[in-house]
Amino acid sequence: MRIMGIILMVFVLIAAGCGAYWYIVMRHHQETDDAYVQGNVVQITPQVQGTVSRILVDDTMLVKAGQPLLSFDSRDADLAVAQAESQLAQTVREVRTLFSSHKQSDANVALRLAELARAQDDYQRRKSLLASGAVSNEELRHAEMAVGVAQAAVNAAREQSSAGSALVSGTDVQRHPNVVKASTQLREALLAQERMTVYAPVAGQVAKRSVQLGQRVAPGAPLMAVIPTTQLWVDANFKESQLRHVRIGQPVVLLTDLYGSSVTYHGKVAGLAAGTGAAFALLPAQNATGNWIKVVQRLPVRITLDEKELAAHPLRIGLSVTATVDVSDQSGKLLSDVAPPGVAAVAASGAGANADARVAVIINANLR
Repeated sequence: MRIMGIILMVFVLIAAGCGAYWYIVMRHHQETDDAYVQGNVVQITPQVQGTVSRILVDDTMLVKAGQPLLSFDSRDADLAVAQAESQLAQTVREVRTLFSSHKQSDANVALRLAELARAQDDYQRRKSLLASGAVSNEELRHAEMAVGVAQAAVNAAREQSSAGSALVSGTDVQRHPNVVKASTQLREALLAQERMTVYAPVAGQVAKRSVQLGQRVAPGAPLMAVIPTTQLWVDANFKESQLRHVRIGQPVVLLTDLYGSSVTYHGKVAGLAAGTGAAFALLPAQNATGNWIKVVQRLPVRITLDEKELAAHPLRIGLSVTATVDVSDQSGKLLSDVAPPGVAAVAASGAGANADARVAVIINANLR
């Protein structure tokens, strides 16, 4: 009986210890092993149509933002640029001709006005001499007709000058609409030439490369993906009954199957999903039917990771994780009011500045 009492006492102490541990520690933690590493999968797609001539990267390679990934055969684009350059040069010369013609029209108006003044002067002199008989009526009529002809010439010259002014007024050669149009066409050709090389929009690891040499691809066709390995998070799928005390900002301890218990990650709850996985499924469950069985749902909880810990022990998308959330501090919010940081893309090159400089060189060369 004494031995049985001792054994019973041991079990009672163990049960009391377990209860105390649960009350003090475990009830403030929610754990799930239905958690996986997630990240941004940046699809690499071309903006122009072309034939792949070079592939500079392959799966698992790390790339920097702005690094060339592949290039297309650029001969067609080079010809388009050359054609656009010659068209711009020709347009500049044609516009220069318009300005010169307008100046010539103005000079022609001045000439016709001088001829009109001379014809009017001749008419007035002959009219004053008509009474003395020094000038015949026929000669006077001819002088009067000369005034009419000179006036018509002035009107024609003014109309021609007005037409030329409509083509060049309020602008100069560089800002003339025809030159601006040709400059835009050259910029478009240069942009298409620039897009013959596809650059990495973000730094990360190459994955899912499907493009091959010699392949003819259309704009928007998926070629490969770049995954920013330093911008990963964990989606932990907690049961709805575990989320009662989960709040944004609570600390999370994470263990991965990849490294085991030797490596511990520390994160924070970033937010709770807007719906369960079943709600966003392609074929959601029809619970309104009579054939219904209640199933405990799971809600994804996003957990941010420490970038330094990620750099020391890199993770990959899809790896399994065990997440334990400390819910003792419930002062956080249930809904986030701050937009999460996005993935910033880096511009491939200064194509716009190069195009402007090239346009300026061609215009200045043809202004002389």
